[in-house]
Amino acid sequence: MTASAPQITLVDFQTALESTKDPKHVLLGNGFSMACRSDIFAYDKLFERADFSSLSSNAQLAFQRLKTTDFEVVMRALKSAATLIELYGPEETHLAIQLRNDAEGLRDVLASAIAQSHPGYPGEIGEDRYRSCRKFLSNFARMYSVSYDLLLYWTLMQSALEPELACDDGFRKCDDPEAGYVTWEPENRYEQNVYFLHGALYLFDAGAELQKYTWVNTGVRLLQQIRQALARDLFPLIVAEGDSNSKRDKILHSMYLSHAYKSMLSIGGTLFVYGIAFHENDGHIARIISRNKGLKGLAVGVYGHPDSVENRGMIQKICAVADTHRPPLQVVFFDAQTANVWG
Repeated sequence: MTASAPQITLVDFQTALESTKDPKHVLLGNGFSMACRSDIFAYDKLFERADFSSLSSNAQLAFQRLKTTDFEVVMRALKSAATLIELYGPEETHLAIQLRNDAEGLRDVLASAIAQSHPGYPGEIGEDRYRSCRKFLSNFARMYSVSYDLLLYWTLMQSALEPELACDDGFRKCDDPEAGYVTWEPENRYEQNVYFLHGALYLFDAGAELQKYTWVNTGVRLLQQIRQALARDLFPLIVAEGDSNSKRDKILHSMYLSHAYKSMLSIGGTLFVYGIAFHENDGHIARIISRNKGLKGLAVGVYGHPDSVENRGMIQKICAVADTHRPPLQVVFFDAQTANVWG
């Protein structure tokens, strides 16, 4: 399938900026985090740190059988297996339930693994690296992320460092002056230009409100607050379902996530994509891009050689989205390393 991927020429990041239409926006994936700390955010590293003790003994063995360390691949496989068992062996209801429970449990295992292995505080990342990242982000009017970690948030909070960034995630102080968190209110959506499409480790759904844990309100480091919440069996709002349709369903059942997702329909100009491979479980992202009638172009970062199997598959999908868009989108592929996101 990937053999028919079109041949492309990579340009450098600066050329991509100069050759694409304004305004420019950015969509960040796990590659954004891996470019900073590949020793932590690669799936194989998260798998090594994960605690599977709360799940059935087969949940961890499923990774071995499927020959992967990708949590989302396993979650998707478990849910697919449960669906087929319900069809072929309806008398095996207990097995289908166990498979679905393990799939849901892996989401929480993944959240815990990220929180436990995450850099402990912003100072573990040097100021020069934050400056480089802020310089990269300063090119964009809106910022979207599908990663759950704190790196983008920490970078935006380094307001004492140049360059200055206009950033607003829509959260404000709540009515309770003693609260250790801030809340997202829909009326702030018009000023918002930072969106966490798949949630984040520090966002917790409290039912009547979405709470964002903060350091400034408590003096307690965010990772410590998150770990304390996990120890109380409170889990953050993250979208870690294994397939694209399940991800989309989870997004649309949250007012915050749904607003973030649908806001992509209103951007014009060019969307830069950095650190996303556009696997099958990213289909909901591709669909929302294809539905945007005001978008003029895509600029997509490529890691490594364009002719690698993974890159050819990604390039083919991007070109398909661009060609089916009306009018067709201008597409530029740039060498991701030339963006120097973290210096």
